[in-house]
Amino acid sequence: HLAESGGGLVQAGGSLRISCTASRGAFTLYAVGWFRQAPGKEDREFVGVTSWNGGSSWYTDSVEGRFTLSRDNAKSTVYLQMSDLKPEDTAIYYCAAGIMSSLVTAGTGSSTRDYDYWGQGTQVTVSA
Repeated sequence: HLAESGGGLVQAGGSLRISCTASRGAFTLYAVGWFRQAPGKEDREFVGVTSWNGGSSWYTDSVEGRFTLSRDNAKSTVYLQMSDLKPEDTAIYYCAAGIMSSLVTAGTGSSTRDYDYWGQGTQVTVSA
């Protein structure tokens, strides 16, 4: 019961914020992660994950320093702010929710198997 929104077309170097909203369920129980699937790739690549209260997050190296996760539990929404976008960031972005430790550290939530619920994805295209 997750839905992503906010995807679109942006020029390289630009910024975009995508959202993940839960329609029902105890959203505050769940850590939320983002994955992406690039064109022609079969696997989903881990992007980042934030803890149930947004107090801890971590990111894959390729987006560290450019992407930032935040969440508003009152709105049951997690945001992925993406800056300095590159053509290689082009992908379908998926959010997912799973039960994890309250402290998210490097390595936590990096596998698709760590998550119980998934959204349908939102397309992000970065033009050169």
